[in-house]
Amino acid sequence: MDNDLIQLALGKFGRVLAFRLKPGQDFYLGMEEACKRAGISNGVIVSALGSVNGAAFCDADVLPGTYFGYGYSDPIRIDEVLELTAASGIVCHDGEGNINLHVHVNFSDKNGTVYGGHLIEGTKALITLDGIIAEVEGIDMGRKLHEESGLMLFSPEQL
Repeated sequence: MDNDLIQLALGKFGRVLAFRLKPGQDFYLGMEEACKRAGISNGVIVSALGSVNGAAFCDADVLPGTYFGYGYSDPIRIDEVLELTAASGIVCHDGEGNINLHVHVNFSDKNGTVYGGHLIEGTKALITLDGIIAEVEGIDMGRKLHEESGLMLFSPEQL
């Protein structure tokens, strides 16, 4: 087995951040702000749920001619009231220390139709949006530019 196929580091959970976004707050930007206020740039999004007034996300798509042969689709926007049934992801940072979230979400509409993908700005809390983020200790959860593809990729390193 080629050991270069996996990059890993071991750590543990530290502080736990609970947050509640109020009506109209952007989900992505609100989580980013919560992490900034708590000083968390290495973490995991344990859970988030609530209601939203519209959703914005993108999904994997075939992109011929790119390094990997795929990337993210154009933004998908759903302009209706939805339930945020699940969210998970990681709290990383770039080389300058700026917080960089990688969040996947699932939504359902009033008929139970489920949507999901990679969260982007534009999903607004409807009544409330609640979440839990756990800080990770002992791992530098950076994202670094993968030169060949031009993508920022997760690059965990042991501290």
